[in-house]
Amino acid sequence: MAKGRTILLGGIAILAVAAGVVAVRTATFEPRDIADGKDVTLAPAPPFDLNAAVQHLSAAAQIPTISHQDPADNQIAEWDRLHSWLAATYPAAHKAMTRTILPNRTLIYHWPGSDASLAPIIVMAHQDVVPVTEGTEGDWKYPPFSGAIAENAVWGRGTVDDKGSLIGLFEAIEALAGAGFQPKRGIYLVSGHDEEAGGSGAVSAAQKLKADGVEAIFTIDEGSVVLTDTPVIDGPAIMIGIGEKGYGTLKVTANAPGGHSSMPPAQTGVTTLAKAVLAIADHPFPLEVRGPGASMLEALAAKKGGTTRMAVANRWLFAPLLRRQIAASASTAAAFHTTIAPTMLQGSPKENVLPQSANALINYRIAPWNSSADVMARAKEAVGDLDVDLSWVKPPREPSRISSTNSQGWKWIVAAARADAPDAVLTPTLVVAGTDSRSMEPVSKDVYRFMPMHVSLKEAAMIHGTNEHMAVDSFKRMIDFYARLIATATG
Repeated sequence: MAKGRTILLGGIAILAVAAGVVAVRTATFEPRDIADGKDVTLAPAPPFDLNAAVQHLSAAAQIPTISHQDPADNQIAEWDRLHSWLAATYPAAHKAMTRTILPNRTLIYHWPGSDASLAPIIVMAHQDVVPVTEGTEGDWKYPPFSGAIAENAVWGRGTVDDKGSLIGLFEAIEALAGAGFQPKRGIYLVSGHDEEAGGSGAVSAAQKLKADGVEAIFTIDEGSVVLTDTPVIDGPAIMIGIGEKGYGTLKVTANAPGGHSSMPPAQTGVTTLAKAVLAIADHPFPLEVRGPGASMLEALAAKKGGTTRMAVANRWLFAPLLRRQIAASASTAAAFHTTIAPTMLQGSPKENVLPQSANALINYRIAPWNSSADVMARAKEAVGDLDVDLSWVKPPREPSRISSTNSQGWKWIVAAARADAPDAVLTPTLVVAGTDSRSMEPVSKDVYRFMPMHVSLKEAAMIHGTNEHMAVDSFKRMIDFYARLIATATG
C-alpha cells in the first residue's frame, strides 16, 4: 500500500511539474525572431491618378503574352507589343531608368542611385500569363482578354498573376520619377518573359546581373498576399514568403515484353507500374513542424491564444496533435512536408495491345529540409524490388534558401505593408509554388515573395482559374505599397 501511494504521489508530482511547464511556456510564448519594422521611418507614397492606372492595367491585360507548354506556340510579337506599350505609357519611368531587353524578351531596368556604395534593391514581376483552358472561355463573366473594368475590378487573365504587380510597379516608379524622386540606392526592375513556363528568363537576367557585379540588399517578387481569412485566426495576416519549395518530376518506367491483350501474363507493365506508383504515393514524407511553416504557425497561434497558443508553445508535448490538425487540410499540410503528386500516365497506344513500356510522372514539391536526393532515395525504397526504372524528367530544382526575418530588407517590406494593414498579423510563410525570384539568390542577400493584395482563400482560387480579376482597392494598395517601399529603401 505504501509503495502504491508513493508511485501515485510521484505521478501527481510529475503531472504538476508538466502542468507548470506548460503554463509558463504558454504565458511567455512569443513568435521568434520576426522583426516588426516599427523602427522604420516610412516614406509617403506620391499621389497618382487611380483612374488612369486602372485603364493602364486594363490595357496590359488585353495584350495576350501567353506562355504555352510548347514555346513554339508563343506569339512573340505580343511581348514586343507590351514593351512598346510600357515605354509609351510610362515616359518618366523610362527617362529615369535604362532598359535592357534580353534576346528572350526578359526585361531589366536600372535606376541608378546617387551613392554607388549602397547595395541596390531588385523588384520583380513577370510579363507572361497562363493560357485559358480551351472551351472554358464562356465560363468567364467577362472575356478573359478583354481587360473589362466592371464591379470595381479589372477582369482578365493575368490581372493578378502577374500584370497587376508589373503595372503596379510601373505606376509607382512613374509617380516617384514624376515627383522628382532621386534614389540614393540603385533600383533594378526585372521582368521575366516566361515565369509560367519555367523561368528561364529570370535565370538569364540573374546571370547578367551577376556579370555586372550586382549584389542587392533584397529582392521582392510575387508569391504571397494579405490573406483576409487566415486559418487559425480567421482574420487578416500579412504573409511574406521567405522561401519556396523545390520542384522535380520523377518518371517511373515499367518495361515489359508487350504482346496481345487476349493472352496477358500474370504481370503486365501496367500492373507493375500501378503497384510502383501506389507504393510511392503510400510512402509519403512525414509532416514536420519546422522551417517557415513553423514560424507561421507560431505567429498565428500567438494571436489566437487559448489552447492553440498552448499547443504551439509546447510542441514537446502536443506535436502529435498539431500534426493531425495540420494534416486535415491539404493546403496547410503542403507547407510542412515534401508533397508527392502522381499526375500523368502513359501506356499502350491501343486498347488491345500490351505496352512494352508504361510510365508515370510524379510531381514533387520539395520542402526546405529535404533535397532531390532524399526524394529519389525514398522512391527507390518504396518500390523495393519492383521491376521499374526511376529517373528525373529534367534536373530537379532544389528548395530555395530561407531569407531573414530580421534583415533591413524585411523591415522595409513589413513597414510598407503595415501602412494599410495595421491590424493584420505579421507572419513569414513558405511559398509552395515557384516564382522567378528564386533565380536572384546569387545576386541578392535576401529574397522575399509578397504582393499586397487583400484576398480571401476563396478569392485566391481565381489565380490561374476562371474569372481572374484585380479589385481596384487592391490595385491601389499595391501601387502605394511599391511606392512607399522603393522610396523608403532607396531614399
